[in-house]
Amino acid sequence: MKKIIITAIMIFAAILAYFWNVPPSGFTEDPIWSITFSHTFAMDLGLDWKKVYSDILTELKPARIRLPVYWSVVEKEEGKYDFSDYDFMMRKAKEEDVEIVLVVGRRVPRWPECHVPKWAQTASYNEQNDKLKDLIIHIVDRYKNNNILYAWQVENEPFLPLFGECPPPDGKMLDEEIRLVKFLDNSRSVIITDSGELSIWMPAYRRGDVFGTTMYRNVWSEHLSPYLGYITYPIPPKFFWFKANIARFIYGKKPIVVSELQAEPWAPGFLKNLPVKEQEKTFNLEKFYENIEYARAVGFTEVYLWGAEWWFYMKESRNNSDFWEFGKEIINGNKAL
Repeated sequence: MKKIIITAIMIFAAILAYFWNVPPSGFTEDPIWSITFSHTFAMDLGLDWKKVYSDILTELKPARIRLPVYWSVVEKEEGKYDFSDYDFMMRKAKEEDVEIVLVVGRRVPRWPECHVPKWAQTASYNEQNDKLKDLIIHIVDRYKNNNILYAWQVENEPFLPLFGECPPPDGKMLDEEIRLVKFLDNSRSVIITDSGELSIWMPAYRRGDVFGTTMYRNVWSEHLSPYLGYITYPIPPKFFWFKANIARFIYGKKPIVVSELQAEPWAPGFLKNLPVKEQEKTFNLEKFYENIEYARAVGFTEVYLWGAEWWFYMKESRNNSDFWEFGKEIINGNKAL
């Protein structure tokens, strides 16, 4: 029995060592550089979001833009839908030939993560779910025939309970949302995302056509503070190889992208109100370089940069265009690191 146990442990250790050291299939050091854009976050920074978005399209020229569709924006009153903001963004993207990923659901990018309109906040969870499905139907029907629509993302990090003002993870509801999107538009992939550092990936990975992982390097941890506060994750790029190869071994091969690569500070409080020195504890130009190098070392095929609104804010309000210019060089492929 001891020999069997020892042999099993050695085999398991050998498998882990193999996965740990082998780049996942499709590895590339030259990924597609894309962007996530939140027009509500741009407004929170005091910016003209249409100007920010237009400049992202014409100056940064990303391959794709990931747009969260906020329930609290498009249905401020029950049953009354206003898609004017998103119609504008889709139209401008089409003019510049930039593809779009639309993120639908209750939980979509940017704090507080779950963006439920005030009128729905007093409803029961099941009632909210029914209204949310109605919303998804309206969104998909409106944009599914637009040829710049690249993919749908359903919810954002739906299995991450530690972050955001959201209900507990609900795999059953997520499955219903995915089936609904695929029923309405079976011609496009569905992306499901998860935390790169804090999740095991498996529940999210197995559900989507494409899997997206976040990638944050330097953060302020609300859950660890005041014991640690600011932390740098001690995670090598091979950690992502390990998780990718395990997921593919169990559930099969599918595309993996970086849905969010940190390219702005992560600090206690709203960025606009924080001194630059405080922001630099988690992000500066040197860390921007390091994060790009890290993402290249991980080698997934596409990377969505997180923070273009903040780059614009630094350029326009803090007289610092370094982040905007560096982002432009990376996205346009002109910067060799």
